[in-house]
Amino acid sequence: MSPPARALVPVVDVEALTFRWPRATHDCLDIGGLRLEAGEAVFLRGPSGSGKSTLLSLIAGVLAPSSGHVRLLGRDLGACSGRERDRLRADHVGYIFQQFNLLPYRSALDNVLLACEFSRRRATLAGQPRERARTLLRRMGLGDELIARRASALSVGQQQRVAAARALIGHPDLVIADEPTSALDDAHRDGFMATLREACLESGSALLFVSHDARLAARFPRVLDLPMLQRPPSRGGPGQAADDGLSRAAKGGARP
Repeated sequence: MSPPARALVPVVDVEALTFRWPRATHDCLDIGGLRLEAGEAVFLRGPSGSGKSTLLSLIAGVLAPSSGHVRLLGRDLGACSGRERDRLRADHVGYIFQQFNLLPYRSALDNVLLACEFSRRRATLAGQPRERARTLLRRMGLGDELIARRASALSVGQQQRVAAARALIGHPDLVIADEPTSALDDAHRDGFMATLREACLESGSALLFVSHDARLAARFPRVLDLPMLQRPPSRGGPGQAADDGLSRAAKGGARP
């Protein structure tokens, strides 16, 4: 099925955003503004612990901001209930988690189809979900034997590619990729990057990509440094190891 017409509003619109972990004494994020338009590809970088993964989870609605606004397709996520944020994420966001969040007892194919089980919208847009899932997995370099194999029997790199195929199915408005090449060798990394960019272009999906691999930045027309997005500290400033807290939140069961 052809990709849907994209909304005229920004896919992501962040305004005066702050976030503080419970029991922390200062904000780990304090961002004046950030905007992503439909179909835009952005590379986000920053040192370990700077809050990259936390920001991704705020944009996806896994976390709610302490103050300010995070708008996804015009919807203010801070004003939404947890269930509403879950629905928006399932329908409009493909998320490649650092920990993959695959179901170990299901096959690679069935893990990709999870996105369509959670979202009727993405199942409809996928056209024939099973065939589309197979196509995406093959484009990621997995043959039919691996496609039928349980996730627990796949290598880490293969699991990473399954997670990427799940994020891409159903023409999501936004694809969020959190260190998606960390388990891939150079050959698989280059093929993965080409497939990811091509699939996002075909779907008109915006891509927000986080990586420590500085070599990948050249593949993106827009590169952002998270420390440069942070506003000057006014009450102690950002500083807590934000990603430590997020790893707990991501493992809490956000839907793909």
